Amino acid sequence: MSLQRERLIIFTRYPEPGKTKTRMIPVLGAHGAAQLQRVMTEATLKIAQEVELKRCLSLVIYFTGGSLTLMQQWLGKDLTYFVQSQGDLGEKLQSALLDSHNHRISKVVFIGVDCPDLNTEILNQAFADLDTSDVVIGPAVDGGYYLIGLSRFLPELFDGITWGTDVVFTQTQKIAQSLGLVVSYLPILRDVDRPEDL
Repeated sequence: MSLQRERLIIFTRYPEPGKTKTRMIPVLGAHGAAQLQRVMTEATLKIAQEVELKRCLSLVIYFTGGSLTLMQQWLGKDLTYFVQSQGDLGEKLQSALLDSHNHRISKVVFIGVDCPDLNTEILNQAFADLDTSDVVIGPAVDGGYYLIGLSRFLPELFDGITWGTDVVFTQTQKIAQSLGLVVSYLPILRDVDRPEDL
């Protein structure tokens, strides 16, 4: 079997009412917010699996909440799951990046499940861009990003970021510039994080 040199990582959370999409609870209720998490994860996974079929890549889900058994019952036993590490989002991303680096995977693309406009074309473009760029970023309207991809081990990209704010994208750009990295950009898309995003 040929060595998979590309990895697509999905970060998600088990859709337990009251513990997921909490900013949506005021308008959707705890069960509605969990259902939104469920639907968005399933839609993102479907797109990721379409890309997986066309490319020689490993598709991995890093999850928080629930358990491996609950995740397998929900999304299936044929997927690869890892529990997200402790710490903030940056530490979680660094840990997952190190896992991929240790498996000698050269291109790693991270996505969440909050971007309904993400499609197979954009994901394929991200991997293609990593042939000539160190980093590829999909900026979100809210000042964050819905996708980040790396063609080499660059944990510094996730250091000192004010996660969950409107400066995540700008801070990441500044780190990339300070490291002299070649960065390519995908289309700006909207994340669904807050009630007004619905």
